[in-house]
Amino acid sequence: MKKIGLVGGTGPESTLMYYKELNTRIDQLTEGKAMPDLSIESVDFRKAWSYVSNGENDKLADYLSEKVSCLRSIGCEVISLTAGTMHLVINEIEKKTGVSLVSIPKAVADEAGSKSYTKVGLLGTIFTMEQDYMKKDLIDAGIEVCIPNKEDRDLVAKRIFEELELGIVKDETLKEFQDLISKMKDEQGIQAVILGCTELPLLLNEKNSPLPILDSVGIHIRKLIELAV
Repeated sequence: MKKIGLVGGTGPESTLMYYKELNTRIDQLTEGKAMPDLSIESVDFRKAWSYVSNGENDKLADYLSEKVSCLRSIGCEVISLTAGTMHLVINEIEKKTGVSLVSIPKAVADEAGSKSYTKVGLLGTIFTMEQDYMKKDLIDAGIEVCIPNKEDRDLVAKRIFEELELGIVKDETLKEFQDLISKMKDEQGIQAVILGCTELPLLLNEKNSPLPILDSVGIHIRKLIELAV
């Protein structure tokens, strides 16, 4: 089994999900015979988010590249970021480190294509919804990507940053997101919704979403397992 390396901490809650699910699923897959050899290089979330918020992409790429290089230096062969937003600089990281990262957007696009979706909604941080790094692979696959209107985008981003990143899950927030997804279905004709922030699965799942979901965490974890095992 190949050693897995995760750049974690962006944020801590999603990193916990990755760690738990990778161990649990590989243990089940091997019928209790193995768990992954796994290392986490955790970043200072506040520093990374400051770089993102201030548009300091060069500093963000340098910071994350240092973490990726550390993982490679200790023998990790399957390496990935654990946050959709950090894929803002994935191309720069790969150029700086020479490491081919296991991309969340590419894994999600492959999954959406396998389900024959032609129009999907995208929820995530402001940067994930408004910039192209999460959309490009989907668009290249012929899948239309819709995002909420400006007011709703601000609401989604606020709930992620002030609640989900801190592990806070509220029933009233779930209702807001359910209403938003239903609105996008009615007004934009989306067939499914991408949980493009790795904290969103704390709130939404197949049982409580008005539409099928493309859980970026679950999809990414399956890809990591496939490559490691």
